[in-house]
Amino acid sequence: MRVLLVEDYTPLRESVAQTLEEAGLAVDASADGEEGLWYAQSGDYDVIVLDIVLPKLDGLSILKQLRQAGSRTPVLLLTAKDTVADRVTGLDLGADDYLIKPFALEELLARVRALLRRKYAAADPLIRVQDLEVNTVSHIVHRAGERVDLTAREYALLEFLAHRAGEIVSRTEIWEHVYDFCSTVESNVVDVYIGYLRKKIERPHLPRLIHTRRGQGYVLE
Repeated sequence: MRVLLVEDYTPLRESVAQTLEEAGLAVDASADGEEGLWYAQSGDYDVIVLDIVLPKLDGLSILKQLRQAGSRTPVLLLTAKDTVADRVTGLDLGADDYLIKPFALEELLARVRALLRRKYAAADPLIRVQDLEVNTVSHIVHRAGERVDLTAREYALLEFLAHRAGEIVSRTEIWEHVYDFCSTVESNVVDVYIGYLRKKIERPHLPRLIHTRRGQGYVLE
């Protein structure tokens, strides 16, 4: 899953980015509103974490432009203003949630996860595909009751496929949702990681779950 973070206070931006990355999320981070809007319009994000008070362009203006352009990406507003009017304004402009500073990083992460589940219509944090179980909170994966140990990148890829279970997902979509903007990857990296996942998840005596659709991408079903 890929998150855009727009926050001008460097210590907070770095702490939030680290927390999200340690949770297996790909993160693009920006320190001003104009650059943040450019990122939001240029990338395909699963969640945007957006501070309201920003240099060059404020967060509410960014939110308004995104919604007017038809963007439905979930937005979590960060605000130091604990007033009803500010919260109502943000929600009326199309924000999905808000968090008042100062906040616990664990709570921010929980709210981001909740928005991810809402986006993919997954109310239950435990995603099941046949006998495969993916816990999107603990990042623990089981196949037929047996735990599967995955690297952070392998898990991120599997979670994205699990959220889109039954749908064909192109290599481009995978790259856009699993890697951050600055990642330098080889052209076959998605295929390589699909191979890693298959080696860890597939079993000779169990049905195959990850299928290739030639010329289209992959599907988990």
